[in-house]
Amino acid sequence: MTDTTQPYGTPDQPRLAVRGEAHLRFDPEIARVGITVSARGRDRRAALEDLTQRNTTVLELARSYGEAIDKLETGALSITPELHQRGRDEKIRAYHGRVHITATLNDFTALGEFTTRAADLDMTRIDGPHWALRPDSPAHGRARRQAVREAVQRAREYADAVGAQLAALVELADLGAENTAPTAYTRGAYGGPLPAPAGAAPGAAPALDLEPQQQTVYAQVNARFIMTPPKL
Repeated sequence: MTDTTQPYGTPDQPRLAVRGEAHLRFDPEIARVGITVSARGRDRRAALEDLTQRNTTVLELARSYGEAIDKLETGALSITPELHQRGRDEKIRAYHGRVHITATLNDFTALGEFTTRAADLDMTRIDGPHWALRPDSPAHGRARRQAVREAVQRAREYADAVGAQLAALVELADLGAENTAPTAYTRGAYGGPLPAPAGAAPGAAPALDLEPQQQTVYAQVNARFIMTPPKL
């Protein structure tokens, strides 16, 4: 029976520790568009009513795209007074309202038109698109498997360099598994904010031509093996 109690191995059963890495590129699966709707009024009720109407307009626009909208989420809502100071007195000059909406699209053929139409709405700001893979995308599994294969290949090459062979796998761990650090993550390019005009222009604005940006998935593992005695 193989003895694996020695942390550094023995001359008869040397241990070999390697790291496997994978850097793979994939086409994005979703695109997130941040939409911030604003309103301003002399009293709280007027600002809130305008904000509600504009928020409803954005939601109806998004829902009109049907299954192209993968997810629609409303974030922070705020109504803030703008103070105007005269002498020692502070008076409320106006109220500013703001609500943030995130639309996640899975159909990139509709993305340019939707983004343009949303940006053309009154008092609306667009941020994005933010390209991404889904959290459960098979791409993450492919990267992890590639990292494991790379670790095994690297270990075989090290063992071969000293005239030995791999005998057993002792440990296979995500990099940073002790402190639950992520080991497979996605890096992609993100679009910047698209400022919308204060009011909608007459007629429909031309749809933006948006090219999806590939996502890079990284995976890293630590692997420890026992190998046969080397021939030195």
